[in-house]
Amino acid sequence: MFDGASILITGGTGSFGRKYAATLLQRYKPKRVIIYSRDELKQSMMQQEFDSPALRYFIGDVRDRDRLTMAMRGADYVIHAAALKQVPAAEYNPIECIRTNINGAENVVNAALANDVKRVIALSTDKAANPINLYGATKLCSDKLFVAANNLVGARDIRFAVVRYGNVVGSRGSVVPFFRERIDKGADHLPVTDARMTRFWITLQQGVDFVLDNFQRMRGGEIFVPKLASVRIVDLAKAMAPNLPIKYVGIRPGEKLHEVMCPGDDSHLTLEFDRHYVITPSIQFYDENRTYDVDGKGDKGAPVAEGFEYNSGTNPNFLDGAQIQSMNDAA
Repeated sequence: MFDGASILITGGTGSFGRKYAATLLQRYKPKRVIIYSRDELKQSMMQQEFDSPALRYFIGDVRDRDRLTMAMRGADYVIHAAALKQVPAAEYNPIECIRTNINGAENVVNAALANDVKRVIALSTDKAANPINLYGATKLCSDKLFVAANNLVGARDIRFAVVRYGNVVGSRGSVVPFFRERIDKGADHLPVTDARMTRFWITLQQGVDFVLDNFQRMRGGEIFVPKLASVRIVDLAKAMAPNLPIKYVGIRPGEKLHEVMCPGDDSHLTLEFDRHYVITPSIQFYDENRTYDVDGKGDKGAPVAEGFEYNSGTNPNFLDGAQIQSMNDAA
């Protein structure tokens, strides 16, 4: 579906955007891949790395609705990956996080509607489910904006959906490169916040592939959640540096022990498919016949049990040390 199409990626110079662009260029023949981001240095570096006439670069911020609307002209598909994502930074700079993650999401919706974009997928986070930190709260608001945007399209064939997943192995600012840097510098220990802490674990390529699939699956208004393995952060530290002692340093501001991707309060809205879950909209769209138990690829889902919660701490699938190392090596 991407052959001959124009695709815009907000936050396109980030870890996800770069991998997504590379995958599009490898697997398809897009007309244009538009990289929209605010960092001119990263765009310059990306231009040197990628040699494709399909790539276009727009310097701009998702806070700037006019610039975003201009960049989105002629786009068929949009992936919204731009966000302020650091949990402690959001706690100390709440207004900046709100302006990017909430106001920016509204701008993406309005720009897509103004340009009759066919399909829009916004990246969410496990922290948006039952949020206790500002980052998660802003991403929950963003999720709600993209779901509700399906009520604004009228009779036009424009659809919005959300993809929610866990920690990306090796992504910028995540724990794996943090541990690697300390190990490379000869640290005498690895700091872990809490012995009980768990996280969902996904590679960057898995995340990209999941988003690509959901452009075909989406009906509009869904939150797609992949079935993932969990990791104990203690096991991660031991796998990366088995000879280094661990020092417990306490939970950072706004941090959780475990992450949730499908809250129990949404169990009445959640469908289980073979390799993922779908949280269906809680609101009614103008299209009253829209159903979600069969997706755009023909796969069928079934309701989960009442009270079902998809939690990294109670997930039956945990990675052992060898599996952790294998995923780290592949990242």
